[in-house]
Amino acid sequence: MPTLGELVLHFALLSLLAFGGGNATLPEMHRLVVEQNHWMSSATFSELFAVAQAAPGPNVLVVSLIGLHLAGIPGFLAVTAAFCLPSSVLMYGFSHWWVRAGDAPWRQAVQAAVGPMAVGLVLASGWLMAGTVAWPGQYLLLLLVAATVGLVLILPWNPLWWIAAGALLGLGGFV
Repeated sequence: MPTLGELVLHFALLSLLAFGGGNATLPEMHRLVVEQNHWMSSATFSELFAVAQAAPGPNVLVVSLIGLHLAGIPGFLAVTAAFCLPSSVLMYGFSHWWVRAGDAPWRQAVQAAVGPMAVGLVLASGWLMAGTVAWPGQYLLLLLVAATVGLVLILPWNPLWWIAAGALLGLGGFV
């Protein structure tokens, strides 16, 4: 099992990659705790993610649960602080400089690039989590996700309608 120092170092570095929120770093978290260091199984990682998503609160809760699983209450506190503080301090300092930049062309280019990067990281997270599911309808689920993404891009409907449709499919036992 890792030491608190190892956890703090790894999750502080992950914090600086969290464009798009905590869930955008899920593939890297998975690589770190499951594939590289073997601190937990892929199934345990998926279960912690599911609990974090089911519980009310911020999406970054999965980080806290990983810390709790690996090092108890001290791990919970240390990993949560390590994941939240570095990026928060960095963005606080960066925001003053960013506002002073005004409408500079380089600022507009960076702003236009960060959005697609965040979307790509979140999609990679979704792909990773979908890949941990091993059941006969797995490919049907991936097809459903692809169809939903296509429809969201084509039709100008509020995303809440798609969420409601997914909930109804789940309640009906179709997914």
